[in-house]
Amino acid sequence: MATFIPMLVIGLLFFIFGFVTWLNGALIPFLQTISDLNEFQALLIAFCFYIAYVVMALPMSWVLDRTGYKNGMVLGLALIGCGLLLFVPAAQTHLFGIFLLAQFVVGSGLTILQTASNPYIVRIGPHDSAAARIAIMGILNKAAGVIAPLFFTWLVLADFPNVSAASMAELSAVERAAQVNAMAAKIIPPYVGMAIAMFVLAGAFYLVRLPKIKEEPPSGAAVHESVLKYPQLVLGAIALFFYVGVEVIAGDTIGMYGSKLGLANYSSLTSYVMTAMVVGYVLGLILIPRWLSQQGALTGSALLGVIFTGLLLVSSDTSTTIASVLWGWSGAPLVPDSVAFLALLGFANAMVWPAIWPLALADLGKFTARGSAILIMGIAGGAILPLVYGALADAFSSKSAYAFLLVGYVIIGWYGLQGHKKRSW
Repeated sequence: MATFIPMLVIGLLFFIFGFVTWLNGALIPFLQTISDLNEFQALLIAFCFYIAYVVMALPMSWVLDRTGYKNGMVLGLALIGCGLLLFVPAAQTHLFGIFLLAQFVVGSGLTILQTASNPYIVRIGPHDSAAARIAIMGILNKAAGVIAPLFFTWLVLADFPNVSAASMAELSAVERAAQVNAMAAKIIPPYVGMAIAMFVLAGAFYLVRLPKIKEEPPSGAAVHESVLKYPQLVLGAIALFFYVGVEVIAGDTIGMYGSKLGLANYSSLTSYVMTAMVVGYVLGLILIPRWLSQQGALTGSALLGVIFTGLLLVSSDTSTTIASVLWGWSGAPLVPDSVAFLALLGFANAMVWPAIWPLALADLGKFTARGSAILIMGIAGGAILPLVYGALADAFSSKSAYAFLLVGYVIIGWYGLQGHKKRSW
């Protein structure tokens, strides 16, 4: 019971992380359609969102040093609300730059929330079950990721069921302008509503009492004077960089990929990836630590990522065999095999984040808060690697560019096998 209330409170934050983050999966193809963007340009939306983690991580850790975890969370929620409000002038003016600024502000708010909440969950209970606790948070996070694209589709695109990049290209200039105006106007009410919800939650969090976590002195074979001299942390941040990159590529490009294939449900395809992640989190929660170690989960996840990526590259863009086997019974719209394997990467990705955090923060003691900020900076992979994918997709093809994911999974696998064990350079 001592940890139940804090976990409930932090669980709400992880739900918010997921909802706001995975709205991008629907927002990116939406803005690509109405702004006539190529894949590289469209993925600047993800870049501005995730680059905030690099720019703001250390400043936000200094803020946490002065405000404490709880007040930092309040500030983060308020900052997200301000960023969501920026979508109003962005939609009214159709200026892509304002959309990018809004994404950066929202990402900045999430930076302080992530910097505060992840080490809190790691330290609030036993170390060997930390991945399981993070898995519980992940279930809430990715469940929100399932809901968010459906929410966006329902509120924003319900009146435009057959609109895609291909259909917009067939309209005359006058018809296209009218369509863009109508679609842009639909984005305003839900974003205003979400902003109000963030401000209300900020006020509620200010009134909540959270127990403080105690940091022990650094332990283990080596004690260093600088946080950067802990290899398990630095290598963990590199692994997180590639992990967040492959996760964002899978979750945020599947809509664009489906749109190129002419799928009517392209804006909701991110929900398929998030559903697969929820299944992976539940399985991890059952297996860790009793039957599966944290490092075992990490290396197994990397192996699955390699397998599913390989199958994606050689699979059909027309056959729906895989989807019919996996979820045909559920009534969900069937998708081509290549899209199904892309969605299955969500299952492979599920336990990477929960496993890396406790392995990277092990033996840091008083450096935990600063180490958390270093790990949060690894989220920059979500800004940079999707742009690499977008450039490859524009140069070659959307499908062949997914081969780039193999690099990330190999690096993640190495960290699970060897990198996390290092305690000195």
